[in-house]
This record gives sequence, structure tokens and C-alpha cells, in this order.
Amino acid sequence: MVHSISILGSTGSIGRQTVEAAERLGVRVAALAANRSTELLEAQARRLHPELVAVTDETAARQLKIALADTQTRVLGGAEALTEAAALEGTDCVVTAVSGSVGLRPTLAAIERGKRIALANKETLVCAGEIVMRRAREYSAEIIPVDSEHSAIFQSLSGRGKGELERILLTASGGPFRGLTREQTYHKTPAEAVAHPNWSMGAKISVDSATMMNKGLELIEAMHLFGVPPERIQVLIHPQSVVHSAVELIDGAVIAQLGVPDMGLPIQYALTYPERLPSAAARLDLFKTGALEFFEPALENMPCLALAMDCARRGGSAPCAMSAANEQAVALFLREKISFGQIYECTAAALENIELIAGPTLEQLLDCDAAARRFVTEHWG
Repeated sequence: MVHSISILGSTGSIGRQTVEAAERLGVRVAALAANRSTELLEAQARRLHPELVAVTDETAARQLKIALADTQTRVLGGAEALTEAAALEGTDCVVTAVSGSVGLRPTLAAIERGKRIALANKETLVCAGEIVMRRAREYSAEIIPVDSEHSAIFQSLSGRGKGELERILLTASGGPFRGLTREQTYHKTPAEAVAHPNWSMGAKISVDSATMMNKGLELIEAMHLFGVPPERIQVLIHPQSVVHSAVELIDGAVIAQLGVPDMGLPIQYALTYPERLPSAAARLDLFKTGALEFFEPALENMPCLALAMDCARRGGSAPCAMSAANEQAVALFLREKISFGQIYECTAAALENIELIAGPTLEQLLDCDAAARRFVTEHWG
């Protein structure tokens, strides 16, 4: 297991749970990073005594530097602060729990120093999966997924050779609007969209779950993590969120990981792998679980999922552009600038109107990301 970590996004849901897991396991937290949230960051810093705290918002960083002036903790601000926290010497694992493509450069910096990546940032692999996985191989850096679905797949494949995998069965709860048509959800409010029936998550990922874009992002992430084409990944609507995902092997056996809807276990496993230790996670009681249901997704009512599947097949910079446009559109929706139904329309329009590249470099991907965001802002912001 790891001994010293940096947590990028320490004030978010995954970040806070990682702090709890680290304290329980006796893992040193050497660096914390967030966008702002200065009060919570200060509290975390005083409790954990990290070497470094990074804040991307420079105004918040100045405030935190004053607040922590009586401690030994260094405070850095600005866009490069996350990368410094990720590359901090002496840590052997970086937990990337920030939301959006902002996690890409810090993750690459950690990979190039051979650190383990506990990956809870989908956009890193969606935007630049081929580059990230190639760099991980070059620098012998482990990537251990933290998303419950990818952790479940990772656990189900434990000890299996790549040639034994037939297909991945990627489960989805269906979100708060499961069973509704596009017309019925078009004018849903942010409050309705973030009210997930099974999971407690941040606003952006909750909206992505409501549009089912989240599952599309996870499909693309799974392609890169496990080296399979999109046609070998099947999405299943599983309302109970008990089967976190499964794999079908070449002999027809299906192996799944089950548990209660709780991120505690995948977070801990990413820190202790390959060991398993007692955890604080709630136990699954199969006597109380009841029936487990599985449905094929109705793509006509889930245009964001259909769009993501198409981008997975197209490859190149298409997934990057889609993820960036969606991220910008979700931000506009949460500020009530656009309707729920327009999230898909903004994202699809960006894909149709910006230049896409078949074999992009990292810089071209970052340019594509910026172009997609700019297109959505200029037309709907």
C-alpha cells in the first residue's frame, strides 16, 4: 500500500472521503489541493499538517497563506499549483479527485515521476486517454481507478490476463430521470438534476448522471483503462446500484463486484492495493437487498450517452471536445443560463462546428478543449 499521498480536490466529496481513509489507514497526506474552499482547506491543513497546500484561485490562495501563516505548511496559488502538488517529491501516490480537464496536466506530472495514480477524474482519460496510458507504461506508473464502476471492473479482472476478457458490463443507476422521455426532462431544474437517488456526489457529476453523459464518459475511460474497443463494453441500467460493474470472460463466466452505494471501498482499495484491509464501508446484506434489475438503456431518451458512444467510436479529439463542451454546458445549466435539454444541444453543436483531429498531440487536445469551451460560451453563455 502507499505511504504518502497528494490529494487533488481534497474539499470535494471524493477528496473528503480520501482524507478520512488516509487518517484511518495511517497514510501521510503530504499535499492538499483545491480550487478555493479556503475554510475547509484551512481546517484540513491544520488537522493533517501537509507540506504543501495548492489553491488554483490566486485570491483564495493569498487568503489561505495568511490564515496558515502560523504553520509550517507552504501555500501555492495559480494554475500550476495543482501540478506542483502532484509532482511533490516524497509522495508515492496522487489522488486525482478534481473535476474536469484541469486534472490532466497534474496527472501527467505525477505519472512522469512514477507515482501511483488513484484516478477519480474521468476527464483525464476521456480527453487524452491514449497519451496518458502510454506515458504510464513508459514511466511504470500504476493507474488504479477510484470510480466505483472502474474499480469494480479492476477488482473483477484481478489475476486475469487481458486475453481472458470478452466484454465489460458497465452498470448505471439511470439517474434521477430514469424512465422519463427527452420531452419530460427538457426543462428540469438544477435542483431536480442533482437529486441522485442512490449516490451523494458533487453538482457537476450529478448533472452528468442525470443526462447519462457520466456513463458515456465512463465508457470512454474504460476503453483506455482496460484496452478494449467500445463495441466490447455494454451499458446496463441497474437501478439498485448494487452490482457496481462486471466482466464477462471468454468462457462465458461473469464476475462482478457488489456492494452498497459507498465510495469508501474503492477509495481505500486504490490506496492499499494489492492488499485488502478492514474498512469503514457499510456491509452489503443480501437478505435485505431484494431483486436486482437490469435494463437496456433507451438511447432515444439519453442523447448524451448516445453522443458519447459515437465519440468513442470516432476517437481522435472527438471525446476531448465532447467532454469540454459538456463541462461548459453543465456550468451554464447550473447557473440557470440554459435548460437541461440544451446541455446535449450545446455539446452536439460544438462537435459539429469545431475542428476535430484524428491523431492529436497533447497540445492539440488542449487547444481542442479550449475551442469547445469557447464555442459553447460564445453561443449560449
